[in-house]
Amino acid sequence: MFKKLFGNKETDLRVASPLTGKKVALEEVPDPVFSQKMMGEGIAVEPKDGEVLSPVEGTIVQLFPTKHAVGLETKSGAEILIHIGLETVAMDGEGFEAFVSQGDKVKVGDKLISFDLDLVKEKAKSTVTPIIVTNSDVFDVEVADDVDLDAGSTPLLIVKKK
Repeated sequence: MFKKLFGNKETDLRVASPLTGKKVALEEVPDPVFSQKMMGEGIAVEPKDGEVLSPVEGTIVQLFPTKHAVGLETKSGAEILIHIGLETVAMDGEGFEAFVSQGDKVKVGDKLISFDLDLVKEKAKSTVTPIIVTNSDVFDVEVADDVDLDAGSTPLLIVKKK
């Protein structure tokens, strides 16, 4: 799993899964902005429930008004975007609740957002949730082996400065 991927425990950032569910390769996300990695490197999760936990220790740098996406920055400078579902911005916040605000400091496992999974299934293009390192031009991103993910605990990504 992660042992073979980690080089330096002191400098490598371990990103936990923010959602419970199944891992989906970014290339399989049915949206070219994500599948063609226009936003950056990463992975996606098909969520099993509607709870998003912080995958890293860091600061909330962006919380979209519609609460469908949140951006975090770690002390190493890695910027992580969690985008709940596809075309969920059109839901205009319906079914989403935020538990953090811009500027908040968070730890791994802190609750960020909850959402009504059934409502997203009904109203959005997809529930697949991309987790992107938006500044992957300055970081190497590796994906962990696990397929079944538990929010806040299962390792998902390893992020290292280039």
